Amino acid sequence: MMRRWSLTFLAVLVLLTSLAVSANQRKSKGRTTPQLYASLCVACHGADGRAKTSKGKFSHARDLTDAKWQEDVTDERIFNSIMNGRNVRGNMPAFSDKLNEKEVESLVSFVRKFKG
Repeated sequence: MMRRWSLTFLAVLVLLTSLAVSANQRKSKGRTTPQLYASLCVACHGADGRAKTSKGKFSHARDLTDAKWQEDVTDERIFNSIMNGRNVRGNMPAFSDKLNEKEVESLVSFVRKFKG
C-alpha cells in the first residue's frame, strides 16, 4: 500500500514539474535579447539606457548607465526587478508573465553592458 502511494506521489511530482517547465518554455518565443529590450524596455529606459524618454522621465525610470548604480546593484536585484517590478522610485512593471527565467537572465547581462 505504501509503495503504491509513493509511486503515485512520484508520478504527480513528475507531471507537475514537466507542466511548470513547459509553461516557462511557452513564454519564450525565440526572441533575442535585443528584441526583448526593444519591445519591453526602450520606451522607459531608452535605446541608450539613459531613461531620457518622455515615458522614462514621467515614470522615473532608472538610468542604466549610472556607474554608481551599476557598481552597487546585484544581478539578483536586477533579475528580481524585471520579474517582480518595482514601485520604489517609479513604476517598473513586472514581466514574470511575459518572460521566462532564461530571458530575464539575458536581460540582466544586457543591462550590465550599459555600464560603459
